Amino acid sequence: MSQEPKSPPCSSTSRVSTLRNNAGYRYLTLLAVQLLERVRPRHGNVLMLTSNLCVKYGRRVHLSEASTMQFISQRTSIPVPKVLCAFTHAEQTYIVMERIKGEILGSGWVDRREQSKSRLLAQLSRIIVEMRQLQPPDSMGVASVDGGSLYDCRVPGPGPTLRFGPFSTIKDFHRHLRRGMEFDSRLDAEIRDLITQHESGTWPLVFTHGDLSSLNILVSGDDIVGIVDWETAGWYPSYWEYTSAYQVNPQNSFWANEIDKFLEPMPDELAMERIRQKHFGDI
Repeated sequence: MSQEPKSPPCSSTSRVSTLRNNAGYRYLTLLAVQLLERVRPRHGNVLMLTSNLCVKYGRRVHLSEASTMQFISQRTSIPVPKVLCAFTHAEQTYIVMERIKGEILGSGWVDRREQSKSRLLAQLSRIIVEMRQLQPPDSMGVASVDGGSLYDCRVPGPGPTLRFGPFSTIKDFHRHLRRGMEFDSRLDAEIRDLITQHESGTWPLVFTHGDLSSLNILVSGDDIVGIVDWETAGWYPSYWEYTSAYQVNPQNSFWANEIDKFLEPMPDELAMERIRQKHFGDI
């Protein structure tokens, strides 16, 4: 991981911790993006400013992602990017952070030795255990780290930001996933079973990354050096990490064979989610 550059003190903008956003940092960030966005490498909405710094920005980027990375770095040993500056300007949010030097886990995974795979999956399992040890505030429901709205491009949300919630209870969250549908004896049998499972389940609220694909895990050799892309993170029912991990994209199809090796298998919940996807859209 790269050395930490010095940064000036800035004002508080988060209920979780202090996010740096003073005028000087904002100006330098906006200037750097304007000058470099056409010449520097870019991965999605992340622009590589230098070999040590990058900025994630856009209308769907949210300050809660910066708060999440600070929350995780302050309360766990999980390696996450160090946030240097975060602010919103002209309806776009900018998060300046250190670049973690590593390769995407999915790159060359199928060619790795089994011993190497086992070592990495064991580390990932320990990361999950450490994240599960985090405790939500007493009044917290299904919400982002600071109690606000959530984001997942596979979950419906109002408006162009696609953000949804927060929800006071897990049952309220489930009702949103069903687009408000309540139990009715005239419904399809699968939907009746789904609603019954939603209403009768007793899952604890746990902190969840929400997109633990091999594309969001950075490694160096046989060591995990970073977990990135925390935009979908928040407090969710305990099955959400597992069922979300199974929503693999074509670049990540092999990953489905590894999920049960670092997350507790939850076959009933996975079946429940697949029924919901069938009737209420992909997630």
